Formats: sequence, C-alpha cells, structure tokens
Amino acid sequence: MADLYPPQADDYPTTERSRVRREHHRGSHARTDVHAILDASPLCHVGYVINGAPYVTPTLHWREGDHVYWHGSAASRFLRAAEDMPVCLTCSLMDGYVLARSAFNHSVNYRSAMVFGTARLLEDVEEKADALRRFIENLFPGRWDGLRPMTRQEVKATSVLRMEIDEATAKVRNGPPGDIDEADFPVWAGVLPVRSHLAPAEAAPGLPHGIELPEPLAALIQSGRIR
Repeated sequence: MADLYPPQADDYPTTERSRVRREHHRGSHARTDVHAILDASPLCHVGYVINGAPYVTPTLHWREGDHVYWHGSAASRFLRAAEDMPVCLTCSLMDGYVLARSAFNHSVNYRSAMVFGTARLLEDVEEKADALRRFIENLFPGRWDGLRPMTRQEVKATSVLRMEIDEATAKVRNGPPGDIDEADFPVWAGVLPVRSHLAPAEAAPGLPHGIELPEPLAALIQSGRIR
C-alpha cells in the first residue's frame, strides 16, 4: 500500500521513539503535516514523568514555528516540575466512525500528532505577557486590545512553557471501511462523520446593555472552525 504521506525533505527526524510501527502508510514526519494538526486542534495533552510516575494533563496550546507553547497556574506542581524535562505532547481530532461489515474491521477516521522535546519555562514577565497576548490573538484575532489589561500579579501567577519540537509524528486515517471484498454481506457499512464546531454565543451574566457580539467573533462562529 502506498504511503499516505511520502517522505519529504523537510521532515522531523525519524527515530525509534517517533517512527510509526503499525499502519505506517498513515504516518508522516513532515513538518507541514504535524503543524497542520497542532494548529487545528484546540486541546492537547502533555505527558510528564514526575518522581518516577507518569502524568498526562490536558491544556490549550499554540504553535509558533517549531515551538509549541502551553500555560497554566504558576502554583501547578506539574508545570513547576516540567522545567528542563523531556515531555511528550499529543493532539487528536476525530473525524468519523467507520462502520464495516464485521466488528473486527470497525475503525475511526482521525488526525493525530505526537511531538517530543524539552519544556522550558518563560521566566521574564514581559516575555510571558507577550506570549499570552499571542495566545489570545491566535484564538480570537483582534480581541486582545479590547480586554482589561492584565495586572503584573496575574502574569506572575501564570506559567508559560515553550518546547522546541525535536521529534514528531503525524498519523491520519481518512476513508471508508477497508472491506470492499465483503461488500456482498447484507449489512449497512460506511462512515458516520463527526464534526466539531462553535455553537451560537451565550452572553455572560451582567453584560451591560448595548454591548454586541464583536463581528470577528460572529465571523469565527459562522466559519465553522473551532480554531
């Protein structure tokens, strides 16, 4: 079977840790493929090993070039322990249930990315504040300038981590069931698509009269994108 993502010149290195062992034709180490999934996913999971025990925490993330950022409370023991620690960050998007003629051949259509690197804390207050600004602007373009400015204490209470991507793998399944040889079996087979999208906005309690939903947010909702 041909590779879904043939090797490219601008690939992340393929190592024993990052190489795809099963269904390798669905895998890719190309930066463009990995970045597309990181950018489309609103949520990631970050895996650490702390005092010999594994932990995985969900958080929002954003990417700038070959760096991935995430944030959380400065009081978090996970984020305090993550400084200079090797971590694994994963994103996944589910695009559909794949129903085959047999239970064994059922599957899902999905996009996933797994990236590896070393977490670094941003220590400088101004650097952190600017990273958080870029985070908000990445999700909601044009929103930052209208917000109440962050206080210095709020910035100090927030940790921002940055990880340069050393190794990465993307893996995708997209298509119908792979059991065309059993098409004569009398049971329905096909794909049940799964779609994630923004729903109509719900105003916060106490919102002063006359403050309407900004046009950029209305356009974002209308676009159907979740990021």
